[in-house]
Formats: sequence, structure tokens, C-alpha cells
Amino acid sequence: MYKTKQYLKRFAALGLALGLFCCALPVSAATTKNASNGSSASSSNNLSTNVTQSYNADPSVEIGMVVELKPKDPTTVIPLNSSDVANLLGVVIPTANATIVLTPQTITQQQVLVATTGHYDVLVSNQNGPINVGNYVTISSVAGVAMLANANQSEVIGKAAGSYTGVSDVLGTVVLKDQAGHTRSVAIGRIPIDISITHNPLFQKSADYVPGFMVKIATSVADRPVSAARIYLSITLLFITALVTGNMLYSGVRSGMIAVGRNPLSRKSIIRSLVQTVIAGLIIFVVGTFAVYLLLKL
Repeated sequence: MYKTKQYLKRFAALGLALGLFCCALPVSAATTKNASNGSSASSSNNLSTNVTQSYNADPSVEIGMVVELKPKDPTTVIPLNSSDVANLLGVVIPTANATIVLTPQTITQQQVLVATTGHYDVLVSNQNGPINVGNYVTISSVAGVAMLANANQSEVIGKAAGSYTGVSDVLGTVVLKDQAGHTRSVAIGRIPIDISITHNPLFQKSADYVPGFMVKIATSVADRPVSAARIYLSITLLFITALVTGNMLYSGVRSGMIAVGRNPLSRKSIIRSLVQTVIAGLIIFVVGTFAVYLLLKL
């Protein structure tokens, strides 16, 4: 009888333990499954931002260059030209920076990795002025090299995470020719950029038409592209200066000639006053012209 009670107690304890185990098993499995799904989703999200595409490339393509797809060959990239800014693809990055690489089906040339987002070093120039942290950058006149963006460019590569003035950390120089035929030396360097290819928020498409010869004159004076607003403001200032100077000279000469005709004896004093008027008019014209120069240059 005693042994029978012992067996019953053991059997009851074993059944209780088995029941608790069966109840806990679904919860544990569900928890493990959810954790696994969360981990997979997190890993997927982290990796999706680090996916880069591998392309065939011409020998001229280097790390840090801004590139576009070669016409009629979507597997090959070439340095981006300023005239093709709408075809901006991304930036060539080192292979060590890539987490996931998508390779083309056919490999015929050297391979480069192109990133469309992320924090990478990019080749830049001081063509459009010094670049400061937080400035937007776009493609310059040098193929594959970025520069400071202003209201004249429609697309940007991203925001500068470093500064470049063209004085230090110069990798090389390039001589550029503007629309007026003048040449200038541009320094090239490398700074980190937060790549985010998008429409330039500074871009302002002017509805006003600026004649070509005015653009050429303004560009030759400033040694860089000039906005339509600055061009028209400069023309207005120059017109006012010429109008004031012309009116002063005309009035002075006319009054002097009339005074000489009426009073020949005071001819010397009248001529002296006329010379002073001409000098004052020329000073006003020079000051106005210099103000126009500063407006275009700065």
C-alpha cells in the first residue's frame, strides 16, 4: 500500500512537470520566432543602406569621382560632365566600404563600386568658391569632380561634411576657360560628403530672360556663373550711374557755354567751373562702375 502511494505521487509530479513544459513551449517558440524576425528585419534595414552597385569603368574613373552611366551601356560608368547633371548616378567608393555588392552580369573592364547614399570622400574643386561644412555640392566643369552649389545648378550630390578652400590639401590643379575665353587655375582636393542625390533646394529657375552677351560679360567679370538677379541689378546700377553722369556733364557744358556767351569777361572762371563739373561726373561714373564690379564679383 505504501509503495502504491509512492508511485502515485511520482506519477502526479511527472504529469505536472510535463504539463508545465508543454505550456511553456509555445510561448518560448513564439518569443524566439519574434526575436528572430526582429533581428532579421533589423539586419535587413541596416544592410539595405549599405548596398552598392559594381560597374565596369573606363581607366579614367578613380575613387571619389562623381559618375554617370555610359550612353548605350548601362553596365559601365564614366566621369560625370556638368552638361549631364541630370544623369548623375553616384560616387565611386573604395571596395572596403561596401557591405553588399551587386555585380553586373558581364565584366569586361576594371570594376568600381558606386554609392548613391552614405558618408564618403569625394573629389572637389574650388571652382565656385570655398566649400564649408553643410554646403550643398554639385558637379563642376571638371568631369567627375564636385564643387560648391548655388542657385544656378538644378541637382546636388549631397552636403559637405568637411571644408575645402583650395589652399591646403591640394591634390592637383586644372586650368579652366570661361565663356569669355579667360583662363583660371582651379585646385582639386578631397573631402567627406554626406551623399544624397536630390534636387537642389537653392535652385531658382528665373523666368526672366538674360541675353547671351550679358551672361558672357558678367561671367568674364566675375570669373564664375552669375545669377540673373545680380546681372539685372548690375545693369540697373550701371544705367543709373551713366544717367546721372551724362545729365551732370550735359548740364555743366550747356550752362558753361551759355554763360560764356553772355559774359565773355568771366570766361576763365566759367571754364574752371566746367572742368570741375566734368571731373565730378567722371568720379561718379568710376565709383558706380566699381560698385557694379563688386556686385558681380562678391
